[in-house]
Amino acid sequence: MTMGSNVSLAALSENVGSAIVSLGWSSPTGEGDADVSVLLLDAKGKVRSDADFYFYNNPVAADGSVQLLGKEPTADGSEDRISFDLTAVPADVERIVVAASRYEQARFAELDDLKVTLADAGGESLLRFVIDDPGPVSAIIFGELYRRAEDWKFRAVGQGYESGLAGLATDFGVDIEDDEADDETESGTAVAEEPAAVAVSDAPPQTTLEAVPAPRPPADEEAAPKKRTARPRTAKKKVTLPRAPVKSLAENESWKSARLFPVSVLKSDREREMRATSVLLSVMAQVPEFGRRLTAAFGAPAGRMETFTEVSLPHGDTPRRPDGVIRVERAGKLWTALVETKTNGNALKADQVQAYMDIAARRGYEAVITLSNDVALEGSPLVDVKIDRRRKHQVALWHLSWAEVAHQAQMLIRHEGVGNAAHAWLLQELLHYLQHDNSGCHGFQNMGSAWVPVRNGIDDETLCQGDPRALEVVESWERLIRQVCLRLGGELGQKVLPAQRARRGTDPGARRARLADQLCLEGRLQAELRVEGAPGLLTVNADLRTAKLRTSVEIPAPEQGYPLTWAKRLLRRLAEAPADLHVETLVEGETGGPRGTLERLRPEPADLLPKDSATRITGFRLSLFKSMGSGRGSAESGFIRSVDDAVHRFYTSVVIHLDAPASGRAAAAAAAKERATV
Repeated sequence: MTMGSNVSLAALSENVGSAIVSLGWSSPTGEGDADVSVLLLDAKGKVRSDADFYFYNNPVAADGSVQLLGKEPTADGSEDRISFDLTAVPADVERIVVAASRYEQARFAELDDLKVTLADAGGESLLRFVIDDPGPVSAIIFGELYRRAEDWKFRAVGQGYESGLAGLATDFGVDIEDDEADDETESGTAVAEEPAAVAVSDAPPQTTLEAVPAPRPPADEEAAPKKRTARPRTAKKKVTLPRAPVKSLAENESWKSARLFPVSVLKSDREREMRATSVLLSVMAQVPEFGRRLTAAFGAPAGRMETFTEVSLPHGDTPRRPDGVIRVERAGKLWTALVETKTNGNALKADQVQAYMDIAARRGYEAVITLSNDVALEGSPLVDVKIDRRRKHQVALWHLSWAEVAHQAQMLIRHEGVGNAAHAWLLQELLHYLQHDNSGCHGFQNMGSAWVPVRNGIDDETLCQGDPRALEVVESWERLIRQVCLRLGGELGQKVLPAQRARRGTDPGARRARLADQLCLEGRLQAELRVEGAPGLLTVNADLRTAKLRTSVEIPAPEQGYPLTWAKRLLRRLAEAPADLHVETLVEGETGGPRGTLERLRPEPADLLPKDSATRITGFRLSLFKSMGSGRGSAESGFIRSVDDAVHRFYTSVVIHLDAPASGRAAAAAAAKERATV
């Protein structure tokens, strides 16, 4: 699509009762990001109330019409997805604005590949709109859905706001809290900013878009300008469980708490699959927030959900029994998905999944969902199935990892909250079941059969470029890193995503082949994790030649102040970090500067400074080293466990003590304070 163009969704697909809108971008540095937001507007082009504004603090509509699904990593950046149940949108809502905003002083001109795509309930991509030159704006309206008679249409907008999220939201009638502005006023540095719309493309001046309102003129030219505000009002508080468990009344530690979902009687893989499927589906049906979160990404509408196990469905001479069925009813219409489950690392069977796809197509079901410990990779399906495109009714094939299920449960009960205490308790019981050793639902837990031969080939230098076993190890490494992100993000309640620094348009398969060649030449596996609020990317480096794991983060040098002050302040921040932490000074134009362990540098911070005072310091690198597990599995001595433990230890003992990236004003204030104490 081009800027200003529109299209009827009904003309593109017959399956548009619900839709997934995805906003994507990439960053040359791998660090750039943005937050999505959605506004429901009435006939006047304003929100009916502040509840019609959906963003990071208010991600889900009570009626299920809107749900922010969060970020998904892509080959060269990230993609933020939003689920819309268009059949549930209130009748007095005429337009749905889809936007994104950057924070602090960041601008969209610093990002590449800005685009919006829309897919129907079956996962079929229907349209794509690319914003070529966003300009120096901090918020952009990517597009909007709007009603015409009984149909929904999509318009490609691409209009930016210099005033950011607050200006955009205010323009559509949202009341914004002004805590930050009040703080600035008290300090004598209040900023007067009026929301201003800025054209993003090179469209002619006479081109107008009815979807985008003009900036509001002030009611009185003599009136004081509006205070700049930063944070919309938060959603109603929900129930979360305390991090510290309540003290037990047990007489001694041998007493075990009674569990809703016991695991002690499970003896076979079949029993584990049946129990895990029943436990998960029953909790999904009883906890609407959880069930909706898992199914919205697959195009399911918001509505009454019922779940079933061991259903018999005709298929040729022999009936088939999928592990489960999910049905959602909304306004007399049914959405149905068949569920195929595997536990304990058992692989999905292509013929089994193919049979369920055929059954679903014949019976008019919408989806087949596979669930296993494996993690799906972009552009690399876990199961190859044939889809008959000649059929009018298309069935979508989706995959869930048990690690993703546990992550979503943990996010709800530990950080975001659910509707009541009973729902929180149910999710806690589910999480306890999934994390138990006997459940078989542990997520990715095997580096594969190629792991040992590749490791041996690196040791004796016989591994050659182009060896397919190296590619298998790279794919397993990518799955492991995705799971590490899920576990760390679930614990922190923050977004943790793999950061890909691929060139624009790079195919995922070509990128993995390049990494496999690098593994053969250098004997190293490397990944970068983007943790929300961290001062830089967290790097994980597995050196198969030395059997060492290195976790590290690079901190940019402050823009103001003195190098010795920077070094002293950094060491004070790391007062509780491990003594064996390596600190390295990064200098301009050289491969590395002074370095040493924290234990040695604490009494002598000046040892971090280059001998030549004219040398410019660009930052500091903090690193922890750990012995690498050798086994391919997830046992205590295995590679998977060692990587997970290394990332967890580095973040909780090092990164958590560091300052988050500061805005320009905050950085200047901090530097002034540091100078005053020197």
